[in-house]
Amino acid sequence: MIFVETNLRGAFLVEPDLFEDERGFFARTWSREEFERRGLDARLAQCALSYNRREGTLRGMHYQREPHAQAKLVRCTRGAVYDVIVDLRPGSPTFTRWIAAELTASNRRALYVPAGFAHGYQALEDDTELAYQVTEDYRPEAEAGVRWDDPAFGISWPLEVAVISPRDRDFPDFRPPQPARPGEAL
Repeated sequence: MIFVETNLRGAFLVEPDLFEDERGFFARTWSREEFERRGLDARLAQCALSYNRREGTLRGMHYQREPHAQAKLVRCTRGAVYDVIVDLRPGSPTFTRWIAAELTASNRRALYVPAGFAHGYQALEDDTELAYQVTEDYRPEAEAGVRWDDPAFGISWPLEVAVISPRDRDFPDFRPPQPARPGEAL
């Protein structure tokens, strides 16, 4: 596997290193040892699929709050997506910055999303599917999100939004956590 570090600390594009011959190719897409060697969370708690019927479908921006925050490895297995992550780690030098990567079935890239990041994507083709590997079990009580078009982030999406859930559309404006004032209880 080829790990390409992004501008957001701890986030990587992971590209398969193809071993090709006349039959086709073979490539590893997961190695606990290789992830751990880079200081990445390599636990595996759940795997999931997400299918999107229509081009322009937007899902996100989702994350789970502590103590159930998830790191994710996201790969497009059919079609293509514009995949976006936002650093929501207070104290991070890239706090509130975002990056995007095009993940497609043909480029076979994955995006490693550290815990503490919001994640979302827009389908670039009809009948698009993503596969997720996550480090923590999903907990409804820890579910959170930020709005896909929140001016605090200024994310540029490539297509007009064709389909979005009411929940994703209606997340409130992002408000960064405020530090406690001296004398306040935490």
